[in-house]
Amino acid sequence: METPTWRDRVRAEDELLEQLEAQAEQARRRRARALKAGAKELGSVYAVAKDRRLSWTAVANAINKYTTE
Repeated sequence: METPTWRDRVRAEDELLEQLEAQAEQARRRRARALKAGAKELGSVYAVAKDRRLSWTAVANAINKYTTE
């Protein structure tokens, strides 16, 4: 079996990176929606941050950046 050329290997890895970036973006959006639901349930972004042991700014920024509702 012949080894793919370096160009083919780079192209394949680039395609894989694009797929992974797309999946990561989708995960960030789902996570932000979950954080938003948590804020609604617990009453505040601060409560979610405390529960998840995150900074409240990280939670607020994720919600603001990745949700449109």
